[in-house]
Amino acid sequence: MKIAFYGSSLLSSRWNGAATYYRGIIKALAALGYDVTFYEPDVYGRQQNRDIDPPDWCKVVVYQPTAAAMKAVTARAAEADIVVKASGVGFEDDALFGQVLDAAGPQALTIFWDVDAPATLASLAVDSDQPLRAHLDRVDLVLTYGGGDPVVYGYRALGVGDCIPIYNALDPETHHPVPHDPRFVCDLAFLGNRLPDREQRVDDFFFSTAALLPERTFLLGGSGWEDKPMSPNVRYIGHVGTADHNAFNVSPKAVLNISRSSMASNGYSPATRVFEAAGAGACLITDAWAGLDLFLKEGEEVLAARDGWDVVDLLNELTSRRAAEIGNRARERVLREHTYDRRAAEVDGIVRKRVAARRMETV
Repeated sequence: MKIAFYGSSLLSSRWNGAATYYRGIIKALAALGYDVTFYEPDVYGRQQNRDIDPPDWCKVVVYQPTAAAMKAVTARAAEADIVVKASGVGFEDDALFGQVLDAAGPQALTIFWDVDAPATLASLAVDSDQPLRAHLDRVDLVLTYGGGDPVVYGYRALGVGDCIPIYNALDPETHHPVPHDPRFVCDLAFLGNRLPDREQRVDDFFFSTAALLPERTFLLGGSGWEDKPMSPNVRYIGHVGTADHNAFNVSPKAVLNISRSSMASNGYSPATRVFEAAGAGACLITDAWAGLDLFLKEGEEVLAARDGWDVVDLLNELTSRRAAEIGNRARERVLREHTYDRRAAEVDGIVRKRVAARRMETV
């Protein structure tokens, strides 16, 4: 079956945390025989900062951020059996969604794939007149990057026929152990873009920890932190391309995951960073959130912190040997239960059932 997928970017992770997720899911779907075309706008300097070349498992169409170019690519939805509009594409999302739905054929399965579901639902709760509400009335299915029951119930309350979380996972071919890299050696590393609904949590879990442990070394990667005040023991290296993620994960004694506020309060929303780090065999310290044990066991496969003081205590107690043991167990767990092959198999079962039902309806 042909999939037309309209998303932020497959080729670049610059200001685009969903890149790893898109790549893992789509690559695994292609291995199952799906013919996928990914449509992404040329915005935010992403095409000038690509992490990967166009892959052989997916056709990528980059379009200019103009109304005419958008109209041309949305018309291509008519050729697909499955039409996916992701959240946060980055150029005229509402107009894009409407045009995609207008172009989709009568037998096509239409999907809204929300890669930021807690924030989307919170926004809809504040402003019920958003065009997204009307678009959701027209889709067959909502898939989400995570969120568990709170997100499922939230979408069903909006009248969506069904909502199913498809969680982040690991692609073992791209995220795996590598030798330590001197560029990334430190006691604790954090990789994340500067975002309004995460900055206070980064202050609490990362910057305050660094200030309390002046004898320790800290590494910060990600975009937007250039003018952020930080203690002398924090080294800022800017954007880290996906080609360096494995080395960034394995070289520090531990790496830190900090959820955005909406994700943390909702729970059941493991970031791509969780599986990237675990796949590389890193010792991961994460902020605590509901549902963590569905993915990694606290104290054995991951360390969880409720605040910066917890991070301080965890670092003071952590030996290199224990860090290696935690990382090894995390890698074993995600390889066993949380790969994109498994996630794609879930998607395959979901869409085949619904496509068959749709074809029966239109016969």
